[in-house]
Amino acid sequence: MSTIEINVEAGWKEICAVEDIPVLGSRVVKAARGGDIAIFRNAENEIFALHDKCPHKQGPLSQGIVHGRQVTCPLHSWKIELKSGEAVAPDVGCTKSFEVKVEGGKVLLKV
Repeated sequence: MSTIEINVEAGWKEICAVEDIPVLGSRVVKAARGGDIAIFRNAENEIFALHDKCPHKQGPLSQGIVHGRQVTCPLHSWKIELKSGEAVAPDVGCTKSFEVKVEGGKVLLKV
C-alpha cells in the first residue's frame, strides 16, 4: 500500500499509472474531505475504488487481501465486493464505491 494526496474537485482526477498499484494490492488516495479512498488492482488488472473503511468496524480495506473481485477486511475477515462496496452474505453493510477508469495506462478517479 502507498499513499497519494489529491484535492477534491468535481470531475476525473489522474491518480497514478496502473503499474503503480501492485497486483492484488492497493494505493490510498488522501482526499481533502470525505475520508481516504482505496484504489485496488486484482489479478485480472481490473481497477476498483472504495472508501477505505469496512462497513463493520471501519477496518482499513486497503490493508486487506484482494481475491477475485473482493477484498477481505484485515480486522474481522468481512468480504467486500470491490465493484459495489457491498458486504458478502451473511454479513450486511456497504462502503461507498467510486467510479474509476483506465485511459492510456493511467488510473482516473471520479471525485
